[in-house]
Amino acid sequence: MSRLLLTGAACALPGEPGTDGPRIAPAALAIDGDRIVAVLEEGPAGSDFADFEPVDMAGRLILPGLINSHTHAVLLALRGTIEDIEGNLVYQYMVPVSYLLTPDERAAIARLACAEAIRSGTTTLVDPLRHVADYAPAMADSGLRLWLAESCADAVTTEVGKGTYRFDRDFGQTFLDRTEALIERFHGSENDRVRVMAAAHGPDNCSPWMLGEVTKLAHRHGLRRTIHLSQIISEKTQVEALHGCTSTEYLERNGFLDDDLLAVHWTFCTESDVATLAERGVHFIHSPASMSAKGPHPAPVKAIQEAGINIALGSDNMTEDMFQSMKTALVLHRGAWGRSVRPSPGRVFDYATVNAAKALDRPDLGRIAVGAKADLAMIDLTQATMAPTVSAISNLVHYGHPGLVTDTMVDGRFLMRDRRLTTIDEPAAVEAAQAATRSMWAKFEAEGHDAPLPRFDALPSGASA
Repeated sequence: MSRLLLTGAACALPGEPGTDGPRIAPAALAIDGDRIVAVLEEGPAGSDFADFEPVDMAGRLILPGLINSHTHAVLLALRGTIEDIEGNLVYQYMVPVSYLLTPDERAAIARLACAEAIRSGTTTLVDPLRHVADYAPAMADSGLRLWLAESCADAVTTEVGKGTYRFDRDFGQTFLDRTEALIERFHGSENDRVRVMAAAHGPDNCSPWMLGEVTKLAHRHGLRRTIHLSQIISEKTQVEALHGCTSTEYLERNGFLDDDLLAVHWTFCTESDVATLAERGVHFIHSPASMSAKGPHPAPVKAIQEAGINIALGSDNMTEDMFQSMKTALVLHRGAWGRSVRPSPGRVFDYATVNAAKALDRPDLGRIAVGAKADLAMIDLTQATMAPTVSAISNLVHYGHPGLVTDTMVDGRFLMRDRRLTTIDEPAAVEAAQAATRSMWAKFEAEGHDAPLPRFDALPSGASA
């Protein structure tokens, strides 16, 4: 295992208790294997680290790696299409697409998503979808830290887009069996860099039986759980029609709410729902950018903030760019207070680091400290975007973008060094994902789905399309 001494950099170190965000200070970081073993604000002294390989990080800001608490890597195949299409995007596009891709095509698109994540300074992805075993090896090979989950549902999701909710336990058992197989094959693999979650897709397509099975499975294996909550209007109306209550009330009645649950979106949650979720310790995973493609996401974020709920961020669909997620969260969450300056950029940065680590019950992630995992992102302080620098965190949250990231590290291993990916052949990944996407849309058209199709741009020879 390598021993590295990162020198010459500014570092985002834990702030004082009760403050938002990190404090920025010059420091050298000693990394032994996969962990930080020393944070040296005075610099290395004497020969204490003579056997560590020196790595010059002059002109860079070292951050804890960003944590994407909710994404669907394979749905990158939809980028540049459904953001601009009306309709029930989940059931008219996302669900069919997740079935149409071949195993190799899923892996190709997931590999591209991992490349984008690494370029964006992200070190951890939480990814629930379907057929996860098809693309899990490609994601694991990228070197990223992963929580993977097979999204369980016992409503036949392929029929919902046509307006039919039909519950079938045999259909649902398929996803439970896949989850068990995923646990057996991947949970704790790659030196515990890859873990598995238990996922219920959503309250509208999970019966009380399915919610109970997912919870039992999670408890049996000691897993975190995740679910889409109050995501779209069809979910809201289905739960009201079937159970006569909100999605949160339905989950509460069935014992699904607890502090191991990462619940995503909360679009139609009421203030009463928020109070219940706060009491149960549920984590709010906000995907503000993807949910605002057609206008500001109306989740009750003021009530969520006032309730003291732990907030983390996800990119959700069509991108792995967590800078976009932080920027959009800052605007939306401030707007909830009426054009305020709260939350601060530091608090929003926490959403993507320490708060996300809390949601995952991993205090050794999301911070730069002795004993923490060496999951890091390095930012180029010499680029115009970061200058002039008064508050580096403010610059990052307001104006940051993936082009600022020079290096990304997970478990003390560089996944990108000097802007060059080390674990993924990026040109090949782009080409394979483009071919997979064209194949997927051709199959979508051949099946005759009652939904608009995108038009591919005509690009010069040699371009990725």
